[in-house]
Formats: sequence, C-alpha cells, structure tokens
Amino acid sequence: MSLFLVAITLVATMGGFLFGFDIAVISGVLPFVKDQFTLSPVAEGWFVSSALVGCIIGVSFSGELSDRLGRKKMLMLSAVLFFISAAGTALSSGFTSLVLTRMLGGTGIGVASIVAPLYISEIAPAKVRGRLVTFYQLAITAGILVAYLTNSQLLSFSLSHKSGLSNSLFNLVLVKEVWRSMLGLGIIPSLLFFIGLAFVPESPRWLLQKGKITEGVAILTKIEDADTATKEADIIKNRTTKDVGTYKELFTPALRKPLLIGILLPLFSQFSGINAVIYYGPRILSDAGINISNALLGQIVFGLANFLFTIIAIWKVDKMGRRPLYIAGSLGATVSLFFTGWCFFHGSTNSIALVISIILFLACFAFSIGPLKFVIAAEIFPTRIRGRALAISIMVMWIADTIVGQLTPILLGSIGPAYTFWFFSACCLLSFWTVYKMVPETKGKSLEEVQDIWVGH
Repeated sequence: MSLFLVAITLVATMGGFLFGFDIAVISGVLPFVKDQFTLSPVAEGWFVSSALVGCIIGVSFSGELSDRLGRKKMLMLSAVLFFISAAGTALSSGFTSLVLTRMLGGTGIGVASIVAPLYISEIAPAKVRGRLVTFYQLAITAGILVAYLTNSQLLSFSLSHKSGLSNSLFNLVLVKEVWRSMLGLGIIPSLLFFIGLAFVPESPRWLLQKGKITEGVAILTKIEDADTATKEADIIKNRTTKDVGTYKELFTPALRKPLLIGILLPLFSQFSGINAVIYYGPRILSDAGINISNALLGQIVFGLANFLFTIIAIWKVDKMGRRPLYIAGSLGATVSLFFTGWCFFHGSTNSIALVISIILFLACFAFSIGPLKFVIAAEIFPTRIRGRALAISIMVMWIADTIVGQLTPILLGSIGPAYTFWFFSACCLLSFWTVYKMVPETKGKSLEEVQDIWVGH
C-alpha cells in the first residue's frame, strides 16, 4: 500500500473514532448530568436517546447528498457537527441546550456512519479493500476505549482536586462539573479530523461517475501505479453513468438481493447481543470474582477486548475472505452466547467459564459480525446509488439499535438473562444462515466486478 493511501484512510477513519467516542462517552457523563439537572426517568431517557435522534436525521439526508455533492464534503460536515457538539455540550447553560448540542453530535455520527466506510471502499484497491474498511470498525472500538479511559482519568482527577474549589472556568469544567470535560474532549479529535480532511482528495469513483475524468485518474494514479490506474479508470468510466440513482432503483430485480443483504447484516449485528454484553459486562466480571473497583474499569476491560479482536479482521479479511470470517464468527458467537445462557441457567455466574464465554463472544463479534457489515454493505451497490443504499443499511442499524436498547432490559427482567442470551444466540444462528445462503465472496474483486454478480454477467 502507498503512503498516500494509508494517510487518507487514517483521516477517513477518524469519523469512526468520533463515532465510537461519542456513543461511549455518555456512560460516564450520565450519572453526573442526572444528579445536576435532577432528571426524571423520561428526561434521562431523552438525554441518552437525543443523540440517536440526531443519528437518524444525519442518515436521512447524508446518503443522497453524498451521491449528489461528493463524499468529502459530507465528511467535512460531519467533522464540523462533531466540533460544535463537543464545544456546545461542554459550555451548555442548561439541559435544553445540552440535549440540542448532543443531537448535533448524533447528526454527525449519522453522517460519518454512512460516508466514512463508503469513502474508504471507493478509494481502496480491491486487494486491500476489506482490510481498509475494517479499519473503520477498529477506529470505532478505539473511540469507545478512549472514551472509557478518559472518563476514568477525568473522574479520578476531579475526585483528587475536590478540596481546591474555586470559581474559575477550569475548575468548573474539570472538577466541579467534570461531565463537561468528558464531553468537551471531543473537540480535539474533531479538529484533527477537519484539518486532515483538507488534505485528502474526493473519491475517485465519484469523480469519474460525475465525468471529472482527469481528476479521478490523477487520484487513482497516486493510489496505484499509472498503468493499473488507467485500466481501472477505463473500466469505471465504461460501467458508470452521470445519472444519479434513485431509491426506486434499489427495488429492481438486479438489486433486490444486495438490498436485502444490506438490510439483514446490520439488523443481525445489533440483535447479536453485543449491547446486552456491554450492559451486563461489569456485573458479569464482578460476579465471577474479578475485583473491579468501579463500573468504568469494567467497561475498559470489555472495550479493550473488542478493540484487540477487531485486529484479527484487519489481518484476515483480504486473505480468508468475507464469507469464511463471517461464517466462522457467527457460528462462534452462537455457541458462546448459548454457553453464556447455560451458565446463567445453572447459576454458574461466579465461575471463570462465564467470563471466558463472554470474551469468546466479543472475539467472534469483533472479527466478523461487527466490522463485516460495513465491508460488505459498502461494496455490493453501484457507485451512482451507493450512498443512498448505504443510508438504508445504516438506518436499519440505528433503528435496530433503538429496539434492542429498549428490549434488552425488558427481556432481562421478564425471562431472565439465560433466555435473553439464548434469544441472541438464535439471532446469531440466523445471521450465519443468511450469509451462508445469500452472501457471495467479494474478496479481491473490484467494485465493478462485484456489481456483475447481481446482473448475472
């Protein structure tokens, strides 16, 4: 891989880092905001879900606009929204302004969750496309881990400086109301993201699709050697049209199957049980006899595991292929979740076996179900409609995330953790069956060659 390709991939994955940071930082912020503003259960739920409302807003317009205006412009919009949200939440004067600025951050997440993997898939050569798109998922897990670590460190700093109270802004943000610094820390990566985007090019495939041949070929030449770039540009030019696709086109016979795949994979990723594991994680470790001093430390343990096992996907996705990794991971997730439920059913919640089964699930999720939904969804649609198609795919992910977030506590309280984990195990088994029956191998194929699969060339 060229240094140029590595650099622009790292910049694009900053959108994933901000995505992960924003969704995870709220875990450390919530107790303080709840106490300071005396939130009712309804207001507490609204504060948490306000970012999700923003996500849905961001997804609703970014797919179409990325097809019309380009990928880079939408990534820059995402960085601006993240920056405004981080600064606004840190300096908010009341609960209403706090919620509104959180919603702006959620809109940034919605935009980044579509456009970042889309952009990476379009700049990456076929032989490393899976690896580079998976870097986006790694960046999400890195953002989650950094949010847990910074929350823990800022809380520790605040507790150790309580005696030195003053009326300075520094003391307000870092000591008295430490949640402000937890949220405000997002200013740094959002600034780096925006500055980095100033130096990255537009997607060459989008440029060629818009008839900007010279610009598109020039960028491809920087990514690959001149001969390969010229040949690839000729293929893209011959296979694309300047016309922008419509949502109606996704329901034509040639695209019904990829649309169904693009819907089912993000749906199953949320119904895999990952949220239940994160929700139950610290308690599981505590019940197993592992000394966890506070909930934040427990989150760090699981966040680190999720990050490390995602590296397996980066290592193997372009060597083994998407299908083998996904099939192995979904089967592993099915077995490990079944065993997790078995431990709860037989009251073995204080055994190391429970911890091992949870870690195995995280491993299987991190190298398959988690990252590969982005990899596959970003490469199975034609360029002219890829933004809109990915918007539908990611919208399904956020809606499923909302449903699972509401459903998990209900299941845990009504049928108990054993049957809850068995339910998620069954969902992982359905995920395995879907990939086994429907998803073709796209390893090493150009995006244009992937399109040929659906039209029967």
